[in-house]
Amino acid sequence: MSDYVFRFGGEGGEGVISTGDLFTTACARSGLEIYTFRSYPAEIKGGHAMIQVRVADRNVLLSRGDEVDVLIAFNKEAYDRHVKELKPGGVLLFDNTDFLPAEDLKAVKYPVPFTKIAMEEIGVRLTKNMVALGSLSGLFGIPLDKFKELIRDKFGKKGEQVLQKNFLALEAGHRYATENLKKQESVQLKPTGRKPKLVLSGNESLCLGAIAAGLKVYAGYPITPASSILEFLAKELPKAGGVVIQTEDEIAALGVVLGASFAGKKAMTATSGPGFSLMVEMLGLAVMAELPAVIIDAQRAGPSTGMPTKAEQADLMMAIYAGHGEAPRVVLGLTSVEDCFYGIIRAFNIAETFQTPVIILSDQGLAQREASILKPETNDIDILERRKPSSEELGEYQRFKMTEDFISPMSVPGMPEGFYAATGIEHTEAGGLNYEPANHNRMMEKRSKKLEGVLKYPWAVKTYGAEHPEVAVIGWGSGEGVIREVVEQATAAGLKVGALHPKILWPFPTQIINDYLANGTRRIVVPELNYSGQFAALLKQHMKRTDIEVISMAKGGGIPWKPGEILSTVKEACLPAGGR
Repeated sequence: MSDYVFRFGGEGGEGVISTGDLFTTACARSGLEIYTFRSYPAEIKGGHAMIQVRVADRNVLLSRGDEVDVLIAFNKEAYDRHVKELKPGGVLLFDNTDFLPAEDLKAVKYPVPFTKIAMEEIGVRLTKNMVALGSLSGLFGIPLDKFKELIRDKFGKKGEQVLQKNFLALEAGHRYATENLKKQESVQLKPTGRKPKLVLSGNESLCLGAIAAGLKVYAGYPITPASSILEFLAKELPKAGGVVIQTEDEIAALGVVLGASFAGKKAMTATSGPGFSLMVEMLGLAVMAELPAVIIDAQRAGPSTGMPTKAEQADLMMAIYAGHGEAPRVVLGLTSVEDCFYGIIRAFNIAETFQTPVIILSDQGLAQREASILKPETNDIDILERRKPSSEELGEYQRFKMTEDFISPMSVPGMPEGFYAATGIEHTEAGGLNYEPANHNRMMEKRSKKLEGVLKYPWAVKTYGAEHPEVAVIGWGSGEGVIREVVEQATAAGLKVGALHPKILWPFPTQIINDYLANGTRRIVVPELNYSGQFAALLKQHMKRTDIEVISMAKGGGIPWKPGEILSTVKEACLPAGGR
């Protein structure tokens, strides 16, 4: 079994990310599994860029992996930044035009003059990334034809001259590696012969799922890392009969979504933390008018502008509580590239069924991560629609009628006798304005209690490992894969460890979690990507048992967890009481 972590690092603008993307796709088309992690510079031009690609010939990759097996350093800065994560005996492929590594480095060193070859043999400095790609092919076995096929797809529109320069650089790098470097390690990426899977980013998977769910109106304003949702849907949604609108700001974006929803269309917007802040007043309107809406928050690190190109899970409390008055809403957490497809469909189904805004929490790491997934089976997916009034109900139509499940039939403009006022002011069942305390309390009860049915879904939480664990790992959002990998490793080591991962974050799955912890759990480990341990604090508020120790693994910084980091804490938590 092969399972390797490749990391590419260099200056933004010299093709580091493109090299990683081409390498990723070539591996996937060779039948290998892939899982990427990338970090862009926040500067418009320049700055350090990195992309990591985990490649394996097994069925599922759950995380970005631990140590780096192969580091491709385009310059000395990349070497200095990343060499500490290169495992002992790993491989360093580097541009010796730029620098030489430390003599005592315990690694297999492959010097290739990327820049010199690009300048002297090709005459174009920018082709150094193709030289690097060719040398990777020569050293590790990905067929050169796979790369040529991808380069033609990527650069074909720029003309034959550009294409040939890239081909020459690719061949020059391959030739240099095969003629001048002696293979000193066993890393090899052999095509498996298996049918390639789809390779999608989290945002691309989410967009395809939204289209499958029946999305007809998307409104948004560009913001990292959600911008690629707007860009992808601008090309693809019109093909499915939908409309994409780039608005002047995030307030207007959610306003368009609510207007479209009022008119009977499935509508969505996507943003990041700063843009979500601007949407909060409109979020209250969606709650008051009971309008279905899907809002994606692709979280990024830090308050204010923060670190736009880094991942964090720090918008949880804002997603749950943001707003004036009390504005009940549903909050979901996406967990993987595959879950982005199915999770957005669930979000639309909930929004339409319960006539409420649904907030989806993704993050930079998941939004821009690429992974290989099976083609979704859309024929097996349930697509739900909102409840509409019958002819009898239209006779004396009450838009906010107090029904047994607190969900009211919703008309659309043009429906005979179905007109009503949808305002942000408190109202009666018929929609008339009413400020009386008794009426307000009654309608608050309606808006709150209708959401109790959300937790009935069997997918509300997922569990892994021991059914009644001594140590439980509870995380949320994009941490699912790394936690699953940790549980597998802990179980293989003979530890009684299990994991619970809620996909519905609000309403909080209190009863489900307490039932899970009821039998023998001594400690809980909570890994999450924020400084204050937001989910750990939420968990403590809703736990019935006070004798369980909650170990919060909270970290900021913008870099997702590695399996080994969590596993060491889990192993320590498995020690007898007093042994930590």
